[in-house]
Amino acid sequence: MRFPLVPPSRSLPVRPFSVLDALRSYFGLAAFGVMGLAWTPPALLLGAVLPAPAARAAGRAVIRRGFRAYLGLLRRIGACRFELSALDALRGQGPMIVAPNHPSLIDAVLLLSRLDGPACVMKAGLLGSPVLGAGARLAGYIPNDDLRRMIGLAVAELREGRSLLLFPEGTRSSERPIGPIRGMVGLIARQAGVPVQTVLIEADSSFLGKRWGLRQVPRLPIRYRVRLGRRFEPPRNAQDFVQELDAYFREALGAAAAEAAPPEPSSRP
Repeated sequence: MRFPLVPPSRSLPVRPFSVLDALRSYFGLAAFGVMGLAWTPPALLLGAVLPAPAARAAGRAVIRRGFRAYLGLLRRIGACRFELSALDALRGQGPMIVAPNHPSLIDAVLLLSRLDGPACVMKAGLLGSPVLGAGARLAGYIPNDDLRRMIGLAVAELREGRSLLLFPEGTRSSERPIGPIRGMVGLIARQAGVPVQTVLIEADSSFLGKRWGLRQVPRLPIRYRVRLGRRFEPPRNAQDFVQELDAYFREALGAAAAEAAPPEPSSRP
């Protein structure tokens, strides 16, 4: 079953306020913050005493297990349902760029909970976050503030045999089915000589999307499904590749179906 994608530009009609939905939503957000803060002191200690390769491996392993535990918590409280097993097929397939669409803040959590220790390009500001910063630095994640440095670090990770998680939009989708694709994915793939594996994230809610307000309460449970898309060979021309990738995502995610999907009810407490 394909989940309908809810265009963020649509105004969401108000439905009767659900106290249980609100409690589960805000508990889930608070739990993520608590888990991140709890990992900060051990991450700082390990970063100070371990050599860089060991620190990086430990940081990525803890993130994978921690994110998987967090998704399990969301499932147990009835907040979300997940179909993520398609990602397991990527294990042991060699270095590649894993390139998903980016409808929501939870997307990186979904992928990093199943992928086997990839590098990850992330917003530079998050490296200073009290919730995520210490863990991300320990894991050796790559900030996106300096394009040349980011590309160099990403290519180095790929040449060392690791995969790279990179959202081609660079930020959450500003439109449906996908926002503008940036050229960095083509540049990195061409320089490293690795394929680009597209990943399609579908959800039946726009919760934590680009225009989602924190006071909005989604209809629960939210259903997330991740499936593998087309795998592109290393590009010869980065600009042409970006256009091809953009066209593929728009076709695969179904722009027409997304526009026709009914809007999701929501409420404000």
